Amino acid sequence: MAATYLPTLKQLQYLVALKDHGHFGRAAEACFVTQSTLSAGLRELETLIGVTLVERTRRVVRFTPLGEQIAAKARIVLREAEELGDMARAAGRPLSGEMRMSVIPTIAPFLLPRILPRLRRDYPDLKLFLREEPSGPACEALHNGRTDCVLLALPYACGEVASMKLFEDHLFLAFPAGEMASIAAPVSPDEIDETRLLLLEDGHCLKDHALAACNRAELRAEATMLGTSLHTMVQMVDNGLGVTMLPQIALDAGILDHTTVAARPLDAAHPSRTLALVWRRASPRERDFQLLGEVLKAAG
Repeated sequence: MAATYLPTLKQLQYLVALKDHGHFGRAAEACFVTQSTLSAGLRELETLIGVTLVERTRRVVRFTPLGEQIAAKARIVLREAEELGDMARAAGRPLSGEMRMSVIPTIAPFLLPRILPRLRRDYPDLKLFLREEPSGPACEALHNGRTDCVLLALPYACGEVASMKLFEDHLFLAFPAGEMASIAAPVSPDEIDETRLLLLEDGHCLKDHALAACNRAELRAEATMLGTSLHTMVQMVDNGLGVTMLPQIALDAGILDHTTVAARPLDAAHPSRTLALVWRRASPRERDFQLLGEVLKAAG
């Protein structure tokens, strides 16, 4: 019987890295190998299966149609291989080994400082690698196997995932001190001047949560969406440029310290977002994610 030659996991890793980065040098850095090693590995893979996967020019890396299909399948194979190790770890000590977690920017700087010391203390064998990225790229990374779980805010369509709701994060209107002194707390959405409302730019789900909570079409039409971070928004408000929406976890973390900005709770039908931890369905590390969720929930 003729011998069957199969691609190695390393070769598939090189292929997926090149697909993700679109550049041989950056793909090699991501795989912690030299560019020549990665290039040679891909040529060996093409020779093994007898087809061209990548068209190489001086300026462009272009995958062939079959190369696109094989890269997508390779991503699945690598994720399945990682889950073999996950199964072994799950059978041993809880929350141990490596775990990659994506966290959205409107949560990461406010919640992580509260939970990381406890994780280091209670689970010293856990190596938690963090990625801060918006909800869309985070969910894509989860389904592509680049991250193991995502800490985000609901509602958000993250695809077919398992999830654990952590706690409600109430929304507040932040404004220059004295600007809305005549308005009683909490603030009704009808009392917000749509021409003064500053929100995060597209890609940040907090913008959608804030607009949904207010449920005013003119706010969506008139609000200025230009902030890249909540800290930037606070600085603009502190300089009298407008008002904005802030989550309670940011207030609890002291985002308004050393400013003259005031904040009042929003009085609306749904004045909050729900923080949640999500992961791929049927993951062998589900128990680990649930334990991690309990740690996060305690910080709420």
